[in-house]
Amino acid sequence: MKLILASASPRRIELLTLAGYTFEVCPTDADETPDPRETPAEYVQRVALAKAKAVNISEPALILGADTTVVLDGQLLGKPADAAEAAQMLRRLSGRQHEVLTGVALRRTPDERCLVTYERTIVTFDDLSEDWIADYIASGEPFGKAGAYAIQGRAGTRITHIEGNYQNVVGLPVSTVNRLLAALHC
Repeated sequence: MKLILASASPRRIELLTLAGYTFEVCPTDADETPDPRETPAEYVQRVALAKAKAVNISEPALILGADTTVVLDGQLLGKPADAAEAAQMLRRLSGRQHEVLTGVALRRTPDERCLVTYERTIVTFDDLSEDWIADYIASGEPFGKAGAYAIQGRAGTRITHIEGNYQNVVGLPVSTVNRLLAALHC
């Protein structure tokens, strides 16, 4: 059965490719506006499912949607809009522990069976100096990434502890994808 990734994320594409999956890429738009009544886990699962459901296809397929966010003090830290917001996020993360949540949704067509779950990883940053933050932002790496950092890039050198799935922090916990595919007997 055809596997479709409902994302254009280079990190998700790379992780699925490394896992040996053959798939098509079909980026989708989904409402990523947080609902203040949602928990962070509910939020990432809702957005992941919305992405999977946004792919319009009539033939049998498995559509994979995912959404990653960083949570600090109960607040969602999405993708920074600009350098000032990236700096603010990195200052808040400096020397602190935070959560990374990724919602993963698998939709099977044509029967429309959907499975949705999430993965949680705890990450701790070392203290980040203002000079390091400025240099990191100038590199461009924080943009397009939840929490303004990429663990697989330069920011990974400033991580002191990780508890949980590393791939989750990158953007797609492949072991979770494997479990969902097995649950759908694929």
